[in-house]
Amino acid sequence: MASFTSGSSQEDLQQVIDQRKRKRMISNRESARRSRMRKQKLSDDLTSQVNQFKEQNNQIATNINMMTHLFLNVEAENSILRAQLVELNQRLQSLNEIISCTNSSRSLEKCTSTFGGSDIHPTTICLQSPSNIAINYHHELDDFLNPWNLLNVNQSIMASPDSFMY
Repeated sequence: MASFTSGSSQEDLQQVIDQRKRKRMISNRESARRSRMRKQKLSDDLTSQVNQFKEQNNQIATNINMMTHLFLNVEAENSILRAQLVELNQRLQSLNEIISCTNSSRSLEKCTSTFGGSDIHPTTICLQSPSNIAINYHHELDDFLNPWNLLNVNQSIMASPDSFMY
């Protein structure tokens, strides 16, 4: 019976070893399954994150296109407003010149009324001197521009026939 016990103890030992191998195999399978599940979950999470990033990218690209369109519209409107500003500044300058001329015309009327009026020519520059005299600067210029006063410019020059002899 000693051989039987030693045979049975070998079988028992073999069974224990086999049982341990099975347990380890089952444990390894479970561990591999959990590892595959973790990898699958990580892969799913990363895929989901990629999809979210793509969606955010599309939204950002749409926003950029919209902002670019708005920027171009504002830039065009700004350009129009700048052109209008230049035009309005020119009109303002012209109106200020007209007002200045009107004011100088009024001051001329004031000058003629102040200094007796009838003997002062419309082109007289009215200067306030300490003695309140209107100084007439138009006389020389007016004589040159008046066609009736150009008679001495149109006078013919007579040459004697003897002056061309050699």
